[in-house]
Amino acid sequence: MGLRMSVGDNEKIRVLIADDHQIVREGLAVILNEQDDIVVVGLAEDGNEAVVKARELSPDIVLMDISMPKMNGIEATVKIKNENPSVGVIILTMYTEEKYIFDLVRAGAAGYLLKDVDSGQIAKAIKVVANGESILNPSIANKILSEFTKLSKKNEKQGYYKNHDGLTRQELIILNLLSEGRTNKEIAKELGLSEKTIKNHMYKIFKRLNVKDRTRAVIIAMQKGYLNMTKD
Repeated sequence: MGLRMSVGDNEKIRVLIADDHQIVREGLAVILNEQDDIVVVGLAEDGNEAVVKARELSPDIVLMDISMPKMNGIEATVKIKNENPSVGVIILTMYTEEKYIFDLVRAGAAGYLLKDVDSGQIAKAIKVVANGESILNPSIANKILSEFTKLSKKNEKQGYYKNHDGLTRQELIILNLLSEGRTNKEIAKELGLSEKTIKNHMYKIFKRLNVKDRTRAVIIAMQKGYLNMTKD
């Protein structure tokens, strides 16, 4: 399938689609190219090709399937993120098993959607991740939250992480709101602050937790027992 680009496409969110089913790749490309602010710049039929095309095309977002020949989506995500950490990887798959979810979160995926979502949700996810945020299918988010809540309780019982990594109460509140899936705009409204102030807090939170994205920040907060402590 040829991908035609028009004047102004360089201002759009550039998307690479990696899926071993031709009908899925091409169908998604048609749907996404109908969006005013999204352009599909490439298609890949396996993990190896996804890595090569991500290197050549420098997409903003990669829509990645998990189960692909030659290299699976998890390995491909690791390689792409190692070469270019700024690329946002969104997993679009049929799998909800915990082993895939946690491997992909560790690999650096910023989004995880099931293939039964509608095209509007996929387009929304692309825009959210391109804006530096993360998105998870609700059923998947619940599994992650449940698993890491157990871990945080275990760590808390063992007396770990009492210094809060230097996070202020305000930053802990923001982390809690992040864990609820709130956007910067929603957090700003909730706290009566500007979006710029929230972005500054995010920068400090990421630096203190030594992470680069919202998903990992929330996971670390869960691991260390930082969530819900502001309600004490």
